[in-house]
Amino acid sequence: MIRTRDDLESYLRADQAALRISRAAPSWFGDRIWKYQRALRRLEYHKNNRGILHRLLYGFYRLRLDGLAVKTGFSIRPNCFGPGLAIAHEGTIVVNANARIGANCRLHVCVNIGASNGTRAAPRIGNNVYIAPGAKIFGDIEIADDIAIGANAVVNRSFTEKGITIAGVPAKKISDRGSALATRRALRAADGR
Repeated sequence: MIRTRDDLESYLRADQAALRISRAAPSWFGDRIWKYQRALRRLEYHKNNRGILHRLLYGFYRLRLDGLAVKTGFSIRPNCFGPGLAIAHEGTIVVNANARIGANCRLHVCVNIGASNGTRAAPRIGNNVYIAPGAKIFGDIEIADDIAIGANAVVNRSFTEKGITIAGVPAKKISDRGSALATRRALRAADGR
C-alpha cells in the first residue's frame, strides 16, 4: 500500500520497469496504459493519506482515472495491486475492490478478478503471477506466487502450490512451469524478439 512519497516513487519505478518503458514521462499522445497506471498510483497515495491537500488531489486523480478508464476499458479499484503491475493491452479489465494482488503481476485483456455469489470476499493473488487473456478469477480463493494462469481459464478454487501453470474451465494444474516462462516470453514479445 502506498503511504509515503517514497512508496509512491518506488511503485511508479516498478510499474515503469514492468511495462519496459525507459522514457522519463509518457508521450503526449499515446501511452494510455502507462498514464492510467501512474494516475492509479497517485490516486492510491492521496487516498491513503489525510489532509485537505490530499483530499483535493484525490478528487483530481479520481476524475483523471475515470477519464482514462473510459479510454482504456479498465475498471481497477485503488490499493489492489502491489508494485510492478504490467497491463499488456488496452481492453476490458475488471478488478474487484476487495481483491489483493501481489508484486509483479502481468495481466492481459478481458480479465475479471471478482467476488462471487454476492459476497465481498475476493481473490488473494501472490507475487509474480501471469494472467493470460480472458481469465476469470473469482471468489474467496488464494493463488500462490509464481503461477501462470492460462487464457480463458475459470479459476474458482485456491491453488497454493507455487510455480505452476493452471488453465481450463474450471481451472486445474496443467504444468509445473510457472509464470517465469510466460513472463520471459511476454517481455521478448514486447521487445520485438
